[in-house]
Amino acid sequence: MKVCDLVKILDLTVFCGEKGLDTEITGGYTSDLLSDVMGHIEENMLWITMQTHQNLLAVATLKDVAAVLIVNGSSPDTETLQKGREEAVPLLGTTLSAFEASGRIYQLLQNGNE
Repeated sequence: MKVCDLVKILDLTVFCGEKGLDTEITGGYTSDLLSDVMGHIEENMLWITMQTHQNLLAVATLKDVAAVLIVNGSSPDTETLQKGREEAVPLLGTTLSAFEASGRIYQLLQNGNE
Protein backbone atom coordinates (compact mmCIF):
# COMPACT_ATOMS: atom_id res chain seq x y z
CA MET A 1 0.00 0.00 0.00
CA LYS A 2 1.27 3.46 -0.87
CA VAL A 3 1.23 6.37 1.55
CA CYS A 4 -1.30 8.19 -0.65
CA ASP A 5 -3.66 5.19 -0.43
CA LEU A 6 -3.47 5.25 3.36
CA VAL A 7 -4.16 9.00 3.37
CA LYS A 8 -7.34 8.44 1.35
CA ILE A 9 -8.60 5.40 3.26
CA LEU A 10 -8.12 6.91 6.73
CA ASP A 11 -8.80 10.52 5.68
CA LEU A 12 -5.43 11.66 7.04
CA THR A 13 -4.15 15.23 7.04
CA VAL A 14 -1.02 15.79 4.96
CA PHE A 15 1.05 18.45 6.72
CA CYS A 16 3.99 18.27 4.30
CA GLY A 17 6.07 15.89 2.19
CA GLU A 18 3.69 15.48 -0.72
CA LYS A 19 6.56 14.28 -2.92
CA GLY A 20 6.83 11.13 -0.79
CA LEU A 21 3.17 10.11 -0.98
CA ASP A 22 3.86 7.50 -3.67
CA THR A 23 6.21 5.56 -1.39
CA GLU A 24 5.20 1.96 -0.74
CA ILE A 25 4.66 1.18 2.96
CA THR A 26 6.31 -2.10 3.97
CA GLY A 27 5.15 -2.17 7.60
CA GLY A 28 4.75 0.05 10.60
CA TYR A 29 6.16 0.89 13.98
CA THR A 30 4.46 2.68 16.87
CA SER A 31 6.60 4.40 19.48
CA ASP A 32 7.26 7.80 20.99
CA LEU A 33 10.79 7.01 22.18
CA LEU A 34 13.25 8.13 19.51
CA SER A 35 15.99 5.68 20.49
CA ASP A 36 13.47 2.82 20.34
CA VAL A 37 12.41 3.86 16.85
CA MET A 38 16.02 4.14 15.69
CA GLY A 39 16.69 0.63 16.91
CA HIS A 40 13.62 -1.06 15.44
CA ILE A 41 12.03 0.74 12.51
CA GLU A 42 13.08 -0.30 9.03
CA GLU A 43 13.24 1.51 5.71
CA ASN A 44 9.85 2.35 4.15
CA MET A 45 7.90 1.62 7.32
CA LEU A 46 5.24 4.00 8.62
CA TRP A 47 6.10 5.53 12.00
CA ILE A 48 3.13 6.22 14.28
CA THR A 49 3.82 8.67 17.11
CA MET A 50 2.50 11.55 19.18
CA GLN A 51 5.83 13.41 18.87
CA THR A 52 5.66 16.70 16.95
CA HIS A 53 9.15 18.22 17.35
CA GLN A 54 11.98 18.50 14.82
CA ASN A 55 13.93 15.56 16.20
CA LEU A 56 11.38 13.15 14.75
CA LEU A 57 12.50 14.26 11.29
CA ALA A 58 16.12 13.46 12.07
CA VAL A 59 15.12 9.90 12.92
CA ALA A 60 12.70 9.65 9.98
CA THR A 61 15.36 10.68 7.47
CA LEU A 62 18.08 8.59 9.11
CA LYS A 63 15.93 5.47 8.87
CA ASP A 64 14.26 6.36 5.51
CA VAL A 65 10.72 5.89 6.80
CA ALA A 66 7.83 6.04 4.33
CA ALA A 67 5.99 8.62 6.44
CA VAL A 68 5.33 9.78 9.98
CA LEU A 69 1.77 9.69 11.32
CA ILE A 70 1.11 12.05 14.22
CA VAL A 71 -1.84 10.90 16.32
CA ASN A 72 -4.32 12.39 18.82
CA GLY A 73 -5.12 15.42 16.67
CA SER A 74 -1.70 16.97 17.29
CA SER A 75 0.14 18.88 14.60
CA PRO A 76 3.80 19.75 14.07
CA ASP A 77 5.09 23.20 14.96
CA THR A 78 6.29 25.67 12.32
CA GLU A 79 9.95 24.65 12.55
CA THR A 80 9.08 20.96 12.19
CA LEU A 81 6.91 21.68 9.15
CA GLN A 82 9.70 23.69 7.53
CA LYS A 83 12.21 20.90 8.18
CA GLY A 84 9.72 18.33 6.87
CA ARG A 85 9.38 20.30 3.64
CA GLU A 86 13.16 20.50 3.29
CA GLU A 87 13.60 16.77 3.89
CA ALA A 88 10.51 15.81 1.80
CA VAL A 89 9.27 13.55 4.60
CA PRO A 90 5.50 13.02 4.56
CA LEU A 91 4.15 14.20 7.91
CA LEU A 92 0.58 13.03 8.34
CA GLY A 93 -2.01 13.64 11.03
CA THR A 94 -5.07 11.93 12.50
CA THR A 95 -7.41 12.38 15.43
CA LEU A 96 -7.18 8.64 16.13
CA SER A 97 -5.19 7.39 19.10
CA ALA A 98 -1.94 5.53 18.47
CA PHE A 99 -3.68 2.30 19.47
CA GLU A 100 -6.58 2.72 17.07
CA ALA A 101 -4.42 3.99 14.19
CA SER A 102 -1.99 1.09 14.63
CA GLY A 103 -4.79 -1.47 14.61
CA ARG A 104 -6.47 -0.06 11.53
CA ILE A 105 -3.22 0.26 9.61
CA TYR A 106 -2.13 -3.24 10.61
CA GLN A 107 -5.39 -4.64 9.22
CA LEU A 108 -5.06 -2.65 6.00
CA LEU A 109 -1.49 -3.80 5.43
CA GLN A 110 -2.35 -7.42 6.22
CA ASN A 111 -5.30 -7.40 3.84
CA GLY A 112 -3.13 -5.87 1.13
CA ASN A 113 -0.57 -8.66 1.47
CA GLU A 114 -2.98 -11.58 1.22
